[in-house]
Amino acid sequence: MIGHCTVTGVVHRMDMRKPALCKCLVSSLFPVLLGSPTWADDSLDSKIAVSEMPAQPIVQSDAPIAVPEAPAQPIVQADTPIAIQDPVNERRTQRILDALSRIESNEGAYAGALPEQLLTLGLTLQQQNRHLEAIAAFNRGVHLARINDGLYSAAQIPMIQGEIISQLATGQFAEADLRQKYLFQVQQRNLSLGESRVQALMQQAHWQHNAFEIGLDEQRIGRLLSMWDLYRLALLDVMELEGDGSEKLIPPLYGLLRAQYLISSYAASGSAGKNSNSSFDNRVMLNRFDAYRGNSYAKGQALIRSIYDIERVQSVDQILPAVKTLVMLGDWMQWHGQRDKASEIYGNAIAELDGRDDAQLLIDGWFGQPVPLPDLEGLRVLYPAVAATEGEILLEFGVSARGNVTDLVRVDENEDNEVSVRRLMRKLRNIKFRPRFENGEPVSTDKIVKAYDLLQ
Repeated sequence: MIGHCTVTGVVHRMDMRKPALCKCLVSSLFPVLLGSPTWADDSLDSKIAVSEMPAQPIVQSDAPIAVPEAPAQPIVQADTPIAIQDPVNERRTQRILDALSRIESNEGAYAGALPEQLLTLGLTLQQQNRHLEAIAAFNRGVHLARINDGLYSAAQIPMIQGEIISQLATGQFAEADLRQKYLFQVQQRNLSLGESRVQALMQQAHWQHNAFEIGLDEQRIGRLLSMWDLYRLALLDVMELEGDGSEKLIPPLYGLLRAQYLISSYAASGSAGKNSNSSFDNRVMLNRFDAYRGNSYAKGQALIRSIYDIERVQSVDQILPAVKTLVMLGDWMQWHGQRDKASEIYGNAIAELDGRDDAQLLIDGWFGQPVPLPDLEGLRVLYPAVAATEGEILLEFGVSARGNVTDLVRVDENEDNEVSVRRLMRKLRNIKFRPRFENGEPVSTDKIVKAYDLLQ
């Protein structure tokens, strides 16, 4: 059967054979990649504070890429972890301390064998939630690695990563941010094109998202610009390593789409930032951000179409990638206030499912109830809803056929947390929804009740 793709306009066979990669991938990515910095661009040093990395060494590799699928959820500060009393780990810790003492006695305080022992000590202390002691061990190991192997020695990478993990565990976000920036400088000087560099770029982009969400900076737009730059660098690396049709392009493409959602919705203090008293760098950053926002709608569409081009080739079922892409495009249009166009695209998505045995099940999954936007993994616009028995706050509201919140009221009898509840309700009123559909048409939904636990 011959089908006409309503996303790209490409005619293809839908059930007889897998089509060749749609040639619009590179052209649709072209506006996304213009003006991209390079990995070795020194200007990145001054503006990028990089991500939390795993507590294992990063080594150069040309092996096939295994890229993380989704970013971590935004970091929420927690109480300081309680130290775990574990006799096995305590004995192990003592053995490491004894080994450190022997090395220092025999070889001196700057012995080359000390950093490895300090890394092991720090990781062992982390397992016991003794994070402040772990930070001290990692920090000393980094210092000794710099003395023995040079200022940007790769040997310090796992210790910097360990230090960052313990800083985050104890709520030291500003300190972790400084170490992320230093980690990025070390990685720039040690990692060549390969899997490790892509992993580093992706994880650093994740950190930029987290730093934006917790508000580490008064001027947060720099985080969004860095997040975009890092995902774009990861995308370019994967394209060079794997080609422009690889499924490994999907994670950085989704990262770029998350960045576009954030860029398009963030209200930067443009006029205040561009006055005569603001710094030149700040004005340049604001001008760049304004340009990104101005092109956000077209860039988002290009990213969604590029995701479709790749997923269509990888999927045996040729209909579902098209429908998924139509829903994503509809969401993007709905997010930007193009509600009539969004409704048309949503209707096209439903029509594409016509005749399938599982059509109603799929339609119910995408359109059976209102969905808050963006409906994209890694972007949380609200506190997660919980079971009514677990939530301290109960809200009732409706969603109109155009995706607007209506008749929002609080229905629980709990009078605590009034300020937080008003903030939650204000945010909910401003959220755009994908409306519920019946018989291919958007309809209003009344008396939706959601429970929230504001302490999560």
